[in-house]
Amino acid sequence: MINWKDFLTTYRGWRRRWFYPLISVAVALSLCLSAPLPGRAIELLPLLFQGAQILKISNISDRDEVRLGKQMNQQLQRQEVRIYRNSSINSYVEQIGRRLAANSDRRNIPYTFQVVEDDAVNAFATMGGYVYINTGLLKIADNEAEVASVIAHEMGHIEGKHALNQLRQSAIASGVATLTGVDQNKLVGLGVELVLKRPRSRKDEYDADTRGLRTLTKTGYAPSAMVSFMKKLLNNSSVPTVLSTHPGTSDRILSLQRQIQASPNYGNYGLDSSAYQANIRVLKR
Repeated sequence: MINWKDFLTTYRGWRRRWFYPLISVAVALSLCLSAPLPGRAIELLPLLFQGAQILKISNISDRDEVRLGKQMNQQLQRQEVRIYRNSSINSYVEQIGRRLAANSDRRNIPYTFQVVEDDAVNAFATMGGYVYINTGLLKIADNEAEVASVIAHEMGHIEGKHALNQLRQSAIASGVATLTGVDQNKLVGLGVELVLKRPRSRKDEYDADTRGLRTLTKTGYAPSAMVSFMKKLLNNSSVPTVLSTHPGTSDRILSLQRQIQASPNYGNYGLDSSAYQANIRVLKR
């Protein structure tokens, strides 16, 4: 017997994944076929090839996504960020990340957690499982659960493939996909630019919040830490924050509070401020 619920879920996922790329190919094909002269059709053939390249970007495999994320990570370290080299801090953040990754919706990809030496209160993620958290954010957090909430949120972007979808849209607009194929260097450079300079959409932020809260709760961390950290940054106008480029922070806080209230059975791990300060004491020197 056909399980129509599962069938409809699969169909909707397939439709979202293929609809826009197929539209690109169809438009290019229709332009070619509708051209009144053979010479004009030849001129428009590159559009069809570009549509095929866009289709390739849209349906990138997990392995290729990880490979692309690795290349972006290498470029980031060469040009944009300086990785903090203190082994105890890196090990601590890695430990938090690994705990969360065990409850991720995408456990099939290898997550990489790195600390960036920067006093700006910031965190970000690239595709393929790469998560970055600034030393400035670690300093302002009150406890481990707050740090975990930020990491879980960034993992939510990876789980939702937000960077990958944003890259696909930008690649179409910027012409990265050409007659000669997809320019890998330009694709990597575009991905780095998107991560550092262009904020996520409101929809993506809400989605990352929901995914992050679910991972945080499943791991046993206190979900209230996600709210407390957002409130702290929202109310401290003197602090340059990760939330400064994230739209609708007040609304997001309300949404998170409603989700927490709807699921009262959760853990309270990670709220020990003294233990947290002991783990990051090297940053306070």
